[in-house]
Amino acid sequence: MLRHNTVKERLSGSGESYGLFCSIPSPALVEMIGCAGYDFVVLDTEHSLVDPQQLENLIRAAEAVDLVPFIRVPEADPGAILRALDAGALGVVVPHVRTRADLDAAIRAARYAPEGMRSLNGGRVPGFGRIELTEYVRRANAEIMVIAMIEDAEGVDELPAILAGGGVDLVLEGAADLSQSYGVPWQTRHPVVREALQRVHAECKARGVPFCAIPRTREDHEQWQAAGVRTFILGEERGLAARALRTHLDQHRGTHA
Repeated sequence: MLRHNTVKERLSGSGESYGLFCSIPSPALVEMIGCAGYDFVVLDTEHSLVDPQQLENLIRAAEAVDLVPFIRVPEADPGAILRALDAGALGVVVPHVRTRADLDAAIRAARYAPEGMRSLNGGRVPGFGRIELTEYVRRANAEIMVIAMIEDAEGVDELPAILAGGGVDLVLEGAADLSQSYGVPWQTRHPVVREALQRVHAECKARGVPFCAIPRTREDHEQWQAAGVRTFILGEERGLAARALRTHLDQHRGTHA
């Protein structure tokens, strides 16, 4: 059933929010992320194979530990946006937003009239009737976030036009794909990439649109905080788990060296 979006609430104040990408479709992992103290999780359906039943259960796991569930949907797929929100997501991360038309299509799919044209449905999000349907429509438009991921050089150049029409709740940087777009694949700390991220943040700040950073180091985190950023994604659970496993093994191998 639709819940209050605490991340969106924090965006209107001064509080910070921390999240993780989650690519392994395991409810137990989602619960672990929530129990670790993260505020939100971005469940990945762009690069991961997740069936609709799995997605609902991942969202249920997030709800069980008061973790705000967002879904990264495949590029330019309004049907995926609809299914994610009908499953209970409190927001969609839309990858590769390059033009205002890309954002308009996502808003149309994610919001009910008059803001969009999301297809009407009942089911689990209005609590199988616990929330009156017209009231649910109003609350869904207030709680659900549209998060635009800027990860292409074209998107950086078009950002003023993308943001000018409103309707975006949060802009998320995508330094990895952005590096490829600028011809320096995986060089996320390359000067051209860092300059592009600064441009994105500056445009968001000028228009009063919140910006979410993905710091790679503690220094990055501190610099974004000093610049006024209050929302962060601290990587992905696969990378964190792989590094922890290697470190754990190396520590024990070193003990017997």
